[in-house]
Amino acid sequence: MAAGNRKHIRLLTAILLSGVAFQTFTPAAPAWAQETNIDSFKPNIPDDAKMLLSANELVYNKDAERVIVRGAVQINYGGYQMVAQQVEYSQKTGRIIATGEIELIEPGGNKVYADQMDVTDDFGNGFIERLRVETTDLTKLAAVTGERRNGEEMILNNAVYTACTPCATDPDHKSLWHVKAQRIVQNGKTHTIRMEKARFELFGKPILYLPVLEVPDQTVKRKSGFLFPSFRYTQKLGAGVSVPYYWAISPYMDATVTGTGLTRQGFLLAGEFRQRFENGQHILTMAGIDQMNRSSFTAGTVDAQEKARGMIASEGKFEINPRWTFGWNVLVQSDNNFAKTYELSTFDGTTYTNQAYLTGLGKRNYFDMRAFYFDIQDADPNSIAENKQAEAQVLDYSYTAPKPVFGGELTADINMTNINRNRQDELSVPGIVNRFPGLDGTYHRLSAELEWKRNFIIPGGLSLTPILAARGDAIGSSMSDPGDDYTGNFDNGDAATRRMLTAGIDARYPILLTTDYSSHIIEPIAQIFARPNEEYAGGLPNEDAQSFVFDATTLFDRDKFSGYDRIEGGTRANLGVRYTGALGNGYALRAIAGQSFHLGGLNSFATDDLVQAGANSGLETNRSDYVGMVGIDAPSGITASLSGRLDEKNFDLRRADATLGYQGILWQTAVTYTSIKAQPLYGSVRDQDEIQTAAAYKFADYWSVFGSVTYDLNSNLVTRNGFGVTYDDRDTIFSIVYKEERDTDQSVANDWSIGARISFRTLGDIDVGDTKFDGLN
Repeated sequence: MAAGNRKHIRLLTAILLSGVAFQTFTPAAPAWAQETNIDSFKPNIPDDAKMLLSANELVYNKDAERVIVRGAVQINYGGYQMVAQQVEYSQKTGRIIATGEIELIEPGGNKVYADQMDVTDDFGNGFIERLRVETTDLTKLAAVTGERRNGEEMILNNAVYTACTPCATDPDHKSLWHVKAQRIVQNGKTHTIRMEKARFELFGKPILYLPVLEVPDQTVKRKSGFLFPSFRYTQKLGAGVSVPYYWAISPYMDATVTGTGLTRQGFLLAGEFRQRFENGQHILTMAGIDQMNRSSFTAGTVDAQEKARGMIASEGKFEINPRWTFGWNVLVQSDNNFAKTYELSTFDGTTYTNQAYLTGLGKRNYFDMRAFYFDIQDADPNSIAENKQAEAQVLDYSYTAPKPVFGGELTADINMTNINRNRQDELSVPGIVNRFPGLDGTYHRLSAELEWKRNFIIPGGLSLTPILAARGDAIGSSMSDPGDDYTGNFDNGDAATRRMLTAGIDARYPILLTTDYSSHIIEPIAQIFARPNEEYAGGLPNEDAQSFVFDATTLFDRDKFSGYDRIEGGTRANLGVRYTGALGNGYALRAIAGQSFHLGGLNSFATDDLVQAGANSGLETNRSDYVGMVGIDAPSGITASLSGRLDEKNFDLRRADATLGYQGILWQTAVTYTSIKAQPLYGSVRDQDEIQTAAAYKFADYWSVFGSVTYDLNSNLVTRNGFGVTYDDRDTIFSIVYKEERDTDQSVANDWSIGARISFRTLGDIDVGDTKFDGLN
């Protein structure tokens, strides 16, 4: 082993630079490959760097001005490591020749292999034979010969490029794809990679020939040009080909324009403009089509009636400072189903929420102000469902006192809501019930609530938490009277106030049981809340407390209503027990069960309500239904849970949710059963029983098959199903998915679809339709 000094720096730097020059030939895809500045290939070696050289023989011919090192040559200098059989440097010609099993490891981790290198000491020109490069992102390049010209162009002859992530752990793995080119030229001035006479091969077979292909090199993050096309096929749109063009307008602005040809409906043009600011971003999206064949759609739907269709959408999000954010999402369409019919990304849901918002988040407080408009996308030409939706403005503020108040925690919540609706929303079940999810007119409400609670641990382990709460509401309403169809006492006044005072206590006594192999916690829980009767019970509009489910998760809630428009009143007790178990063999158990009791005053869940929120809920009687939940997690990957509600008199099952899942190395599956008995007073006159199943099976390395089925037990009908197959080795992803949905209300334009996706790491994706699959993680 010998240590070098500064007078040998020219030779040593030249030897090291040889490997760096070869790395510059790598023709990785520009937009996804690692970033490298082509003007900084010269290694940044400190002036005080030491060189270690190891070889079997070193010969210096003074007359010929030639230095030769032979036999197991190892050079370590400035973070570079080089191995070769022989390295020769001629001071007369200024050329460096390295031969024999050359391997260079750069400081960044890239590895370069070659049989022979012959380059000038300034590396403006040079040749390489039988070159192979492995980059840190696990892409590979091989070429018969390589050449650098004028310090600007890198040329590879008869080159092959691929990506192979599994090769890092399995050297025998062969990538499914590679690109072969007769010549690849990387230009340092234009920062482009030009591939001449290239062909893309999949499974060893050429599938695409390209006379010339020029793409940006690694130093370019964004460059204008055409992107990979995508394909689709749906029943009522036909086959489609989308060709996107990306336009890099400036470092802070870009746009994508996509033209899609559909065999049944014509040409769809879409564009997305994006602009970044110092504190946020804005996205503007537009799309339009002149439908060619409206008869493909179901007669009488908006899809069949409209010819010229389009949309424009705006999305913005900005940070005022680290705590405050404001933004908006707005969609405007020519009709109520365009975006959903043509499956425009992020706009194709059943409900699109238009909103503008301002949020603030502090250490102990929270502020949120939003304005909403709900765009219901269905095939109804009259847009009745959308016209029944309210325009809403909502403000929420929550504050927690930073220091204890009388030894306990004090919180304050404020909600202000403004509602306007132009068309009354009424649901009638003849002879059973009339429900009014929304009245036409305007409605204003300001609600404020204070809550104080403090926890005491009594000797012996009993936990007691007294709770005090006070709430007040100021309400202004000009909503129309629901009329004689409503059985409740609706208040016609323009203004109303109401209040609610609550005093309660929460008692828990956790009991710990342990054995040599397990631990168990049994926690009896008892609560009691004393309150006056709810004022105006069922007499005021109910906009935000319509959805109501009584189960084990809401058993111990102080106010079980889901929103501010209803307040739980009267005196109530909640009793139950919670169990948690950890078994030594890896099993985990959890359970909760209990019942709620109305002890005095007016039962809010038994009163009339515009939407019958408490009807058939299990809380409308003085003694509620029984609720419970149990779950188990097994080390084998099996998970199971069961929750339900049983009638308090005869234990009839009123509601049940059961799930069974398994996740292993080869199998993944999930089965969900949901049963909801008829709730006539709540508007559901039929039992609802449904089974959802989904499964995936890995039948070979990187190959999986998956599927799902949703079955309506009462209608004896498969409502949704889908299946597919996928290959994923992290470099190549291939998926094909078939999905079908039985549409009973004509709200969906396309009943079935086939989607496929092919993704090549470092190159890009080719999409055919939609390959999203819901059902498994």
